[in-house]
Amino acid sequence: MARVEQAIPAQPPGRAQAAESAADGADGPDDERLLVALLQRTALGELDAFEDVYRELAGPVFGLARRVILDRAQAEEVTQEVFTELWRLAARFDPARGGVRSWVLTLAHRRAVDRVRAEQSAATRMEVAGRMAPESSPPEDVAEQVEHRLEREKVRRCLRRLTEMQNEAVRLTYYTGYTQRETAELLGVPLTTVKGRLRDGLIRLRDCLGVTV
Repeated sequence: MARVEQAIPAQPPGRAQAAESAADGADGPDDERLLVALLQRTALGELDAFEDVYRELAGPVFGLARRVILDRAQAEEVTQEVFTELWRLAARFDPARGGVRSWVLTLAHRRAVDRVRAEQSAATRMEVAGRMAPESSPPEDVAEQVEHRLEREKVRRCLRRLTEMQNEAVRLTYYTGYTQRETAELLGVPLTTVKGRLRDGLIRLRDCLGVTV
């Protein structure tokens, strides 16, 4: 999801609580139809549609991640990863298999659980260093951890390729919760400039990650 740039900046006071309280909300038929339409437009690379999906689901995603991980900073980072994945994979969503909210929250839960497992595994390795026999290491877990770490590193490398201005716009818009207009006011630039930076960053990130639509 765009140029998410380096880890997510912390959400402003008050926004995190709102995000968590929204985590248990449910969509009605009209809301779900709207989300499906927005996700389909996101798959075509429409930044405004992606932003609307983010506005609708960032709260539930962050709230779920926070409950699973407990640590706020890591929950914010997982939220970043989830929406990066959503931007990349929006074209793969199949409404016949379930709703948008359920799909996104499934991505979030998987990411959060993976993060907890990775942290626990790292702590365990530190505790038993030198005592664990090589054959006792579960190869499936190791492979899964390596895969997710490599994926995160790839995303971060691509984010680092964005310009400083693109990164700044992405950080303010998607990870501190400001609207595009508020971001423009904070940066002292026209709204069209912010939209351009966001659009260019999204395209650049998608190209770097090798995603096609």
